[in-house]
Amino acid sequence: MDIVHVIFRWIHILMGIMWIGLLYFFNFVNGPFAATMDGETKKKVVPELMPRALYWFRWGAAWTWFSGLILLALVFYHSKTVFDDPTTPWSIGVWVMLAVTFLAVFLYDALAKSGLGKNPKVFGSVAFVCAAIITVLFAKWAGFGWRGFNIHVGAMFGTTMAFNVWYRIWPAQQKIIRAVKEGAAPDPALVAMAGSRSRHNTYMSIPLFWTMMNQHTIGFAGGAYGIPDSLGWLVLLVAILLGWHIAFQFYKMAAKVKGF
Repeated sequence: MDIVHVIFRWIHILMGIMWIGLLYFFNFVNGPFAATMDGETKKKVVPELMPRALYWFRWGAAWTWFSGLILLALVFYHSKTVFDDPTTPWSIGVWVMLAVTFLAVFLYDALAKSGLGKNPKVFGSVAFVCAAIITVLFAKWAGFGWRGFNIHVGAMFGTTMAFNVWYRIWPAQQKIIRAVKEGAAPDPALVAMAGSRSRHNTYMSIPLFWTMMNQHTIGFAGGAYGIPDSLGWLVLLVAILLGWHIAFQFYKMAAKVKGF
């Protein structure tokens, strides 16, 4: 089991770098650059560049998610570290919240498709409230320990991001690339949807990194720094908000970086 653990952790880190590196390339480099290209340039560049980049992007996402699922099973279920006390029995709340971890993506997708998804500030506020409620339920109702609720919120974000890549961004990009190659104007609705889902993934990625540093953030648990153990979930919510603010600042910086 130790060998399997090491192999899948290696795969998880490698594929995560592949995936998120390209995500940041699309959002902070390619997006501002693409806005400077005329129609003829796009017709030459986009059909050659984007399929190549999206190949590594989507398979990086798939392997990151799959290897993460294996690690979740090995570290938190097989090794029984979901709870602070490994002898804690699994209640109905635990099973419900495990389902929420992997099914919350459908609530997200419905909200993103609704009128709320058209207003980034409103959508972000609603998304944060949903994330806060789920985090509290993990910690208080299901009784997950610090590491347990951190990693499961991260798994929820990661599942949502992988869903966006395979079922929203990639299908839309195929149609967009074909239209550009043929010299036609891509469907504005598809462009807007793919762009918004990519931005959502960018915002989720930064707090996701916090949850992935699972063994290394326990300094904020157990009553350290005057934070009661019962309020450990509040630290994660602060990390989510801070991560979203960092992403917002990155977008502002990306718009100011110019070519020669």
